[in-house]
Order: sequence, then C-alpha cells, then structure tokens
Amino acid sequence: MRVIAGTLKGRRIEAPSWPGLRPTSDKLRETLFNILGPRVVDTRVLDACAGTGAVGIEAISRSARHVTFVDRDRRAVDLIAQNLARCAVVDGYTLICPDLGSEAHRLRHATDFDVIFLDPPYDTDATVLARAVGDRLAADGVLIIEYARRTGAPSDIEDLQRTREVTSGDSALGFYVKM
Repeated sequence: MRVIAGTLKGRRIEAPSWPGLRPTSDKLRETLFNILGPRVVDTRVLDACAGTGAVGIEAISRSARHVTFVDRDRRAVDLIAQNLARCAVVDGYTLICPDLGSEAHRLRHATDFDVIFLDPPYDTDATVLARAVGDRLAADGVLIIEYARRTGAPSDIEDLQRTREVTSGDSALGFYVKM
C-alpha cells in the first residue's frame, strides 16, 4: 500500500499482519479522493474503523487540517501510529482507541468533522455506526461509508441523505450529506 498523492505521495503504508483487517485498496482510495478533490484541504477528518490509517494519512497528505483516527482494536491503533511515523507525520492528528476509556470521550466532545469516513467490517451494520457519528458531521460535511458491493449501501440514515454510490471491485462507497 502507498500514499496516492499530495505531500506524502509514494510513501509506503504497512498492511496488518493479522487476519480480519481489510485495508481500503489504493484504487478505491484514489477514487475517493478524486471525488472529494480540493474539499479535503484545510478540513477536519474522522477516519473511523481506521485499520491501517491509509485514508486518514491520504487526507493529511492532501492538506487536511486535522485527522482523528479511531479503531477499537489496539493492534490497529499501534499500526496507525507506526504508519504515521513511517510517513514522518508528527502533528495534525489524534489517535483514539475506544477501549482506552477516557480517550473515547474526546470524540464525543470533538468539534464537527467536515469529512467522516467509515470503513467497518463488512459484517457490521454500518447504519448503526453512521448514526453514532452522524451528529458530529458539519452542516456542509460529507460522510462516506465503505461497504461490500454485494450488500449495497444503507439508504438514507436519519438526517443523512445518500447522494452518490461508487463501486470498485468487491467494494463500494456511499456518500451522505445532512438533509
């Protein structure tokens, strides 16, 4: 895996050494950031179910102001920290592992995010996660859910309206905005 574009273009990102983590492919990340374009510049990004941190690191590379990485697996949080160090990223991010107790409250009290990216395990109900973070989406922000193409994107979620779907291989992205 590698950073596709921006100031960190070409930097390698390590993949997990354990089963069960499905990193967002280079091709799908490239598609995602081609769609977002300059919208990422100077934004606050939430990379939830962050896994390797590839999406958030790509956002940093493309001039996001701040990225908050969240993953419930301590191994993934450690991997994200290693990937950030490998890319020489020293500030402009927060790492949160909800199992760490007091760290989890930081997300509840965070300012609104301009871009929220959810990449839950494909057997997880993404609607539940979208509801949990949807209230942290800025009024003009966008929430993106990566999901298995075969299952389809969740339809509108409470006050979030699906505006676009993009497929790539076995994966797909659903784009949502506040109604």
